[in-house]
Amino acid sequence: MQITTLEKELSGCSYPGRGIVIGRSADGTKAVTAYFIMGRSANSRNRVFVEDKEGIRTEAFDPSKLEDPSLIIYAPVRVLGKKTIVTNGDQTDTVYDLMSTGKTFEESLRTREFEPDAPNFTPRISGLMTVDNGEYDYAMSILKSHNGNPNQCDRFTFTYDAPIAGEGHFIHTYMNDGSPLPSFEGEPVLVRIEGNIDTFTNMVWENLNEDNKVSLFVRFIDIKTGEYETRIINKNK
Repeated sequence: MQITTLEKELSGCSYPGRGIVIGRSADGTKAVTAYFIMGRSANSRNRVFVEDKEGIRTEAFDPSKLEDPSLIIYAPVRVLGKKTIVTNGDQTDTVYDLMSTGKTFEESLRTREFEPDAPNFTPRISGLMTVDNGEYDYAMSILKSHNGNPNQCDRFTFTYDAPIAGEGHFIHTYMNDGSPLPSFEGEPVLVRIEGNIDTFTNMVWENLNEDNKVSLFVRFIDIKTGEYETRIINKNK
């Protein structure tokens, strides 16, 4: 697979929807993840990320303007021991709860499917990072309708052992803007992971479409110690 840059992937797509990036820092010492949300409607744009224990949740920026909380208010990031769960919906809680009982990442997601937002049937994208005493691996998943057919859910899980320094993978909900919105296709895109947490965060934010971007979360986890740094940017301030 040809490696590309996040700048190119983000700047070349006006509406990737929601996206997850997972990889390893260029110096090899950090596990890296980013999650962003975008919005076209006033309801979708009326959101911010806030910290919630070791994870984050979405909140209405102006509660008086909140119309329908379903599908837009959820916890995108939760931490279960040495595992960090990142998703674009309330399947974060599903993965957290079922993995707590011994189920695997893939088994947990078999209880869910794409979002019930016809005619888009938005894919559910999820990521799992495991950082354990100097060892690091990650997985990504997408649950999507079969060519827009709501009666069939196609399920794909991608696992990445011993990630290479300076490389990561990017998965997002939509290929671009449209009506209905075209679902993501293919494998997660192989991308370069460059810079420290601040330069990486700024690069992602600056390359998201100005009109549609809403919020961004970035975390760098020290692979040896498990300690982490987090950055959050909200367009609504």
